[in-house]
Amino acid sequence: MYKFSILTNNIQAVIMISARRRCSMECFRHFSNKIKGSDNDMNHYTKQDIIKMVEEEDVEFIRLQFTDIFGDLKNVAVTTSQLDKVLDNRCMFDGSSIESFVRIEESDMYLYPDLNTFETFPWRPQQGKVARFICDVYRPDRTPFEGDPRYILKKVVNEAKELGYTFNVGPECEFFLFNADDNGEPTNNSLERGGYFDVAPLDAGENARREMVLTLEDMGFVVETSHHEVAPAQHEIDFKYDDALTTADNIMTFKMVVRTIAKRHGLHATFMPKPKSDVNGSGMHINMSLSKDGKNIFDDPEGRLGLSAQAYHFIAGLIKHMDGITAVTNPLVNSYKRLVPGYEAPVYITWSTNNRNPLIRIPASRGTGARVELRSPDPAANPYLALAVCLAAGLDGIKNKLTPPDSAEGNIFAMSEVEKTAKDIKNLPGNLKEALISFEKSELVKNVFGEHVRNKYLEAKNEEWKQYTLQVSKWELDQYLHRI
Repeated sequence: MYKFSILTNNIQAVIMISARRRCSMECFRHFSNKIKGSDNDMNHYTKQDIIKMVEEEDVEFIRLQFTDIFGDLKNVAVTTSQLDKVLDNRCMFDGSSIESFVRIEESDMYLYPDLNTFETFPWRPQQGKVARFICDVYRPDRTPFEGDPRYILKKVVNEAKELGYTFNVGPECEFFLFNADDNGEPTNNSLERGGYFDVAPLDAGENARREMVLTLEDMGFVVETSHHEVAPAQHEIDFKYDDALTTADNIMTFKMVVRTIAKRHGLHATFMPKPKSDVNGSGMHINMSLSKDGKNIFDDPEGRLGLSAQAYHFIAGLIKHMDGITAVTNPLVNSYKRLVPGYEAPVYITWSTNNRNPLIRIPASRGTGARVELRSPDPAANPYLALAVCLAAGLDGIKNKLTPPDSAEGNIFAMSEVEKTAKDIKNLPGNLKEALISFEKSELVKNVFGEHVRNKYLEAKNEEWKQYTLQVSKWELDQYLHRI
């Protein structure tokens, strides 16, 4: 009883500390925003704000995070003794050590922290806390590095801004929680039998998912829903839409939090699109809209199906460029094991308002909720690059007033080849190689990525495909070894 009482008191103390921490941070953010006249939830920190928070929050360690072109999160860590150097954009790193960045003779790169991304990690010690910035990468001459995915997204966002548009995005991120082996190495095994919207005890990941949600909220996320997905051990957490750059940053933070909390529960979280062959894969549906002067321009009560002409142009742009951008939204060999019939993933380049089969679905919401949902992307995609090509494709549709094909109603999978041909319904690329062929031909991708990233991406992904084709799989052994 005495031990239980101590444990209970410790738990209560941790909860109170966490609550005080949230209150302190939220109060400071509210005060900081109020000073600057902000009427939204977005941070608008100054250097002085950062210095004050670091002191008041007892931060001793700062991680300077950035992302490579394949969507892998990287960081350089410093102590707070280097804070002035960080805030003056004087922190350097070796860019030649990052695959796809630069050659060794031009390796010096600078990290410019985005002050508005400052967050402390709730799972780290309460004394001597760890905080982070998400950074932009710059060259020694103080120009943005063209190979920085965040810079690529910023360029397209600025193009939209010049047209008067804000690109708003809400992702639906799915992942699996699997067991680790005795050595702590990840597996794709789970004894769980849960399904869509199940609860504990069928949903064995409920406690881990709850802690993920609370941690995300502690870091400023607005989590809208979380639930068990269709496949055993599969989960989804959805957070509120935001502008494209903030959303891309949030996706990177989301993945870090999910993996970290999963490990604390003795589990391995994976965003691999199709970790098991006989179940649904994990997607990252992207809900998109454009606003102008605070109004959602996809909404039009007088328009066909309640959508504006711009919404249809945006849809047409996505459809036109889908072949070329699929290698970005679905970047792995494994991605195409998900995009097959029978597992609720899109296979055909179509759109609809009435069913969930098509590539592009128009949810029923109108008004501020009017949006276009692209269902092909998976969570292995680099969010900065994926959102950049999606926005560029949609803007191309708007600028050139493209018209989408007729919507595909009914069950597309039940249509004959003759019916699909008559309706001009085309398939998504069937594998990474097909996607890369279209990627290489795409002028839109070339314009968005620039030569440096396009060539590096193409080279790496072609090598990935080559290595895959050289492997002898278990399926081949099972099929051929005993009889040939």
